[in-house]
Parts: sequence; C-alpha cells; structure tokens
Amino acid sequence: MIGICTDSSSQLPAELVDHLGVEIVPVTVTIDGVEYLDGVDLDADGFYSRFSADTAPEVSMSEPSPGQFAAAYEDLIARGCTEILSIHVAPTVAGAVNAARLAAHATAIPVRVVDSTSVGFGVGCCVWAAADAVRHGATLEQAAVASEQAASTLGHFVLLHPSHTDASMVLVNVTSGSAAALGTFPHAADAIDEMARRAVACGQRLRVGVGHSDASSLPTADALAAALGEVANVFEVVRFRIGPSMGSLTGPGAVGCVVSPTG
Repeated sequence: MIGICTDSSSQLPAELVDHLGVEIVPVTVTIDGVEYLDGVDLDADGFYSRFSADTAPEVSMSEPSPGQFAAAYEDLIARGCTEILSIHVAPTVAGAVNAARLAAHATAIPVRVVDSTSVGFGVGCCVWAAADAVRHGATLEQAAVASEQAASTLGHFVLLHPSHTDASMVLVNVTSGSAAALGTFPHAADAIDEMARRAVACGQRLRVGVGHSDASSLPTADALAAALGEVANVFEVVRFRIGPSMGSLTGPGAVGCVVSPTG
C-alpha cells in the first residue's frame, strides 16, 4: 500500500486530506518571535487576526525537521503503508525536500521524495494527482510521475493587495516557484475577469482551486468561483484557504486560483 505525505504549505482543505488519506506535516510559522505549527495551533483566521489596517506582525516560516518527517512516515507505516510518496517544494519552504530525504534514509520502507516545483495549492494539486493515480493502481514511481506531470501543466495565479492603503490589486503568475506580475487592477471585477480568462485558457478539461486568505478577500474569491463554475471546460471548482504558511508570503487580502488540466 502506498502512503502519501506532504507538508501544510500544500493548502489542502481538511475534507480533501481525509478523502485522499494524506499525511500532513506542519510548517512552523513564527509571528513576532513566537513559533506556531501551521494547522495545529494556528489556523488561517487566527493568523490573519494578527494583522490590522495600521500594523502587520513580523512573520516568517521554516520547514519541518527531518524528525517531523520521520514521525509522519512512521504514522503511515502504522496505517499499513509499505511504500511512501512524499511531495513537497523546495522554493517555498526552504529545505523541506532535503529534510524529507534525510528522513527517508532512516525509514524502514521505500520513500520516494518529489520536489513538485509548485507552491501552495499547486503542491496540493500534485498530491491529488498522485493520490488519484494510486487509487487507479499506479506503482510508486508511476504516482511520482503523475505528480510531476501535474506540476508541469498547472496554471497558478494570485491576486495580491500589496498595501493596506492602496486599493489597487496586483495579479501575479506563479511558475516553478517564481512570481511575475501580470498587471494592476483598481477594481475587483476587472481582476476577476482577467483571472477567469487566464484560467479557462489552461486546457480543455479543468479542475480549478480558488482560495482566499482573510474575510476581506472572501467576496472576490466567491465571485471568481462562481464565474469559473459557469464555464464549460471547468468540471470542478474546489475551495481552499490561503493558510498561515502561504499567508506569510502573501499577507491578507490575497485570492489564489490554481488550474489543473486533467485531460
């Protein structure tokens, strides 16, 4: 039996984690010098509550340790797994892939570590593709290839509010862990139209993830999800939160759109 592991920067919603049977290793998020485990003792709402219109906390994140990965692998072994696929991204959580590999060497069963080269829910889509492959009888290596192929076809867009005092929004394209600005939009409706246009151009049959950060970004995410749900080549829209690990990079007000072509 193949077990799948990733870290909390994958932004997988809890119901999808349960459905796929994925083991999640929490990233450490440090706020004003205090460490929290992402998704364990700090959720998205708790994280964004630290921000105000006038001030922002000092935030950083750090990768799980080899020991944390080793413990996750042992949990999968206890569930009956005889092989493990561990999917992460080095550019987002510096050293996560290396830490996973160190833990793999000390694990009694084969562990295949994949650097997805994606970020945020893009990693989650790679995990999802691997889990689907395993359900259809894929070997460990075939599932790893499925996750890598998913990464190579993803479209990933993030709408940012770079300033608390500026109402304009910046649309960013995320590719292989790097980001490039696509344009600035003074009105949310224009930004939604542009995100939707770019999303539906990614393929003929699309699964789309739409994520929001704090409450201020929820109406924009709702409008984007509604617009995408009406498009013929979008067969599924999945909602997720931009949690503390990724929120430490985007800040409040962010909306994410991850597009995964499936055929």
